[in-house]
Amino acid sequence: MILTVTLNTALDLTYRLDRLRPQADNRVREAAARAGGKGVNVSRVLHALGHETVVTGLAGGPSGDAVRADLAAAGLTDALVPIAGETRRTVAVVEDHLGDSTILLEPGPVVTGAEWSAFLGRYDRLLPRARAVVLSGSLPGGLPDDAYAVLIRLAHGHGVPAVLDASGDALHAGVEAAPAIVKPNAAELRAASGTADPRAGAAALRAAGARAVVASLGPDGLIAVTPQGSWRARPPRALAGNPTGAGDAAVAGLALGLVSHTPWPLRLTRAVALSAAAVAAPLAGDFDPAVHRRLLQEVTAEPLTEASTAAPPAAVQPDSAQAPTAREGESRCH
Repeated sequence: MILTVTLNTALDLTYRLDRLRPQADNRVREAAARAGGKGVNVSRVLHALGHETVVTGLAGGPSGDAVRADLAAAGLTDALVPIAGETRRTVAVVEDHLGDSTILLEPGPVVTGAEWSAFLGRYDRLLPRARAVVLSGSLPGGLPDDAYAVLIRLAHGHGVPAVLDASGDALHAGVEAAPAIVKPNAAELRAASGTADPRAGAAALRAAGARAVVASLGPDGLIAVTPQGSWRARPPRALAGNPTGAGDAAVAGLALGLVSHTPWPLRLTRAVALSAAAVAAPLAGDFDPAVHRRLLQEVTAEPLTEASTAAPPAAVQPDSAQAPTAREGESRCH
């Protein structure tokens, strides 16, 4: 079982239209609401691939009830801890003519000390069944900056490797707890390491404690700096669609590679294929199976050299293995 942790769960609302016109009425062509947050998206991808996964985190209020109802409808195992505060909502406005989206993020609830303690107890009881834990997204109010570091160390106590996808202070503190994999995008890596050189930035996070660092580099795909070596894998072409959640699909692929001990080059090609296939799907947490199957045959990985981390030639979709440029700070780390 792969355990996913979403401390700041969300009820994700997705509105599709041809073009967003600011300061004007906009007619939505299609609307959807579903359980969200980065870890939930990871679990959706794992479940679709036929792997056992459990969703844990915090949820409360009517929005939290809607999240839990949707998890049940999707067949996902719900181990969320109830809180008094209201689970936030996020709104993704997808513009089909651009193949891009605008994201509106509510701040989320304030978690009490007693609620955090209750979650730690639930998490500790889930860990013995887990083969890996994925810790994803922003932290709600009331939690300490080292919340992920605490969870990583608890996982170590059970011999469970952790994958961390966070930003800012939560990323800094989490890296020091030695997660098995850290997955920043280019902006997060630059902010965390203080360098625009992705390979040097990944090496800096490894020196700070991360055992392996996988970073999204726009059309240059993913790079990995690991104890076994360094590689890059990239999609053969850009795909139009909804990029929200594509980075989470990449994390799902990395978690599967971790538990199966897949060699890093193959692990990266699978993560890139999943991420790009997620761009082709309409909602976060989904991926296009046909695109995924095709890209598994087309994506390649190569050893990383200085030249291979040069600036990419063109812009493509954000928050995926194809391009992270739109996700500064919390703008996609939800």
